[in-house]
Order: sequence, then C-alpha cells, then structure tokens
Amino acid sequence: MLKIKHANQFWSSIIAFIVIFLCDTAFCHIAAWTKGTYCLNGTTPGVDDENTHLIVDPLYQLNFSDWWMHHVDNCDQFPPDPGDFLEIPALGAFTVEHAANRAFTTLSYNGTNIATYPDGQDHPGLENSQECIQQPNIHTQNESMAAGSAFAISYTSNLSEVNPTNLVVFSVLYNTPWRRLATYTAPRLPPCPDGGCICAVPNGCGTPNMYMHPLKCNVTGQTGNLSLAQPKPPVWCEGNISACTSGPKQMIYWNQLEGNNIAVSGQDLSGAPKSPGYNMKCGFADGPQNDIFTQNDTGGPTPPPDLSAALKSWHRDGRVIALVYVLATVLLSLGVT
Repeated sequence: MLKIKHANQFWSSIIAFIVIFLCDTAFCHIAAWTKGTYCLNGTTPGVDDENTHLIVDPLYQLNFSDWWMHHVDNCDQFPPDPGDFLEIPALGAFTVEHAANRAFTTLSYNGTNIATYPDGQDHPGLENSQECIQQPNIHTQNESMAAGSAFAISYTSNLSEVNPTNLVVFSVLYNTPWRRLATYTAPRLPPCPDGGCICAVPNGCGTPNMYMHPLKCNVTGQTGNLSLAQPKPPVWCEGNISACTSGPKQMIYWNQLEGNNIAVSGQDLSGAPKSPGYNMKCGFADGPQNDIFTQNDTGGPTPPPDLSAALKSWHRDGRVIALVYVLATVLLSLGVT
C-alpha cells in the first residue's frame, strides 16, 4: 500500500453514484459495491447484514432531500468502516462490482455466491438475448443496448456541502451495467483537500426512476494540479453533437418531484421512448472525462488521439474527415509539417 506522510491530503470521502438507464418496460435493480460503499452493512446499527440490498432500491418521484445520496432510507447516515475506501487512481483504472445484492459480491459470504452476472448466476447464452432482460435485473435487451453508467466527484470534505453544482461526472462506462465486474478509467484528477473529497455514483433506469448511492473514495497516483470547472446539466442531443453540453457535466437527475435537471419526451432515433443515459445521446463520451478541468492539464504527457474512435466514426458515417483529422494530429505531435 502507498504510504503518504500527510495522508489526510489524499484520502477522499467520495460519494460515488452510478446512474444507469435501461429498458423502459421494467425496473432495474443494480448498484456498485465496494468497501467504500455507504450502508454496505445495511442500516441497523451494530449489525452486519451480508444480504442487504438497500442501495439497489430505485428512487422515483421523491423530494430532493429524500433521493439525494439515497437519504430516503438513511443510507447516507451509515458510512463505511474507518479506513475503507474505493481507490480511484488518477490516469488509471478502478473496478467495482455491479450486483443486485451484497450477497452476490466478494464482500459477502466470502464470495461464495459470485458469478458472471449481477444476480449470482452465469446465464449461458445471455449475450445473445434480443428480449428485455429481467433476470438478472439489468433490463436491457443485450450488452450493446445497456445505456451506460458513471462516477462523479466533488472537491469538498463535507457531505452536506455536496450539491449538483459541484458534483462533476469524471468517468463513464458504456454498455453497462451488464456483467458483475465493471472497470472504469479516470482522468488526471487533482488531489483532495484536507479531509478528503466527496464522490458519487449515479444509477438510473429507462423506467421513470433513478438510482444514487454514496461511497468514500481516495484519489491516488499521478494527480494533476488543475481544479474542476462547474458542471452544467446534460441535455438530450442524439444525432446533433453541436447541441450537447460541452465541458463538465452534472449527473442525470430525472423523474423526481424536485431537483430534475433533464426532461425528455417523444421517441429516440430508433423509435423507442427517449430515456436519458450515460452515452452520446446525452453528450457523454466513453471513458475518462478529460474536458472537466478549468484548462488543459499540462502537468503530464498529453494522451494520444483515440484512433479507434475516429476510425469507427469514419466507418460509420462514410466520411474521411475524421481520419484526416487524426492523421494531421499525429503528424503535428511528431513535429512534421
């Protein structure tokens, strides 16, 4: 384990939220489980409930004070044990367990109930499904249609100070939730102040409900020196990238009595009812969100251009402009003019 002299400058009390929007015909019931998850042991003082599922319960048509940080069942009042964190390495990757119950993770029953999928089962052939999946409760037709999930962070050590204007999405993982294990990547996040940070994981469904639950996290590794800019609400921008919110974005808050930051109606381009999620339909790129800082981070090497993404765009749209842009970028980075 990394030993740091002034450890309290780096430990993050991060509240992470995974928001997942899935099929429109049923509820999804999945959460991100780590040692840093709030109410990991349930909400009965002194009791370690290895069969708890409180953070999986969906949030729908609630007042802000109830849905924020999953306060409706007092989950935010039961932090993880002292010293337990989800570690988030700047410019690195971190893995969480998506599951419908703590019992189906390595954090319960010595991991004897874990499997490929979030319900403790392997489900052979599930990847070939064309129907809305309800077992496990991921409620998407297949992996390619899973609408994505995300992590967000707030640079304050006081949970009561976290609000939608200082909680920034920093990592997105397309085509999740699907399997139990999910690996996210982080940009060059700065170190946390004394007392740590507050992170959040959003999780919502294509049905009119939403998921949100807190975690404590620790930012480690090659931290940067730039602060995060204030996030803006995402907007529905399918098929029109110029209409997407640019720069840092808030998590998706949807279908509550108050505090919503997005509204949709009608159908998407596939003919299905619009359902906001962590994908390009709402302007979220896959992977680390490198556009969330006050300026370009010059504290380290510039990440190479994403050739694979450009080639996919070129292949899909039948345009050569994306490939030309990438080649020009590569040549310039090599000093060729």
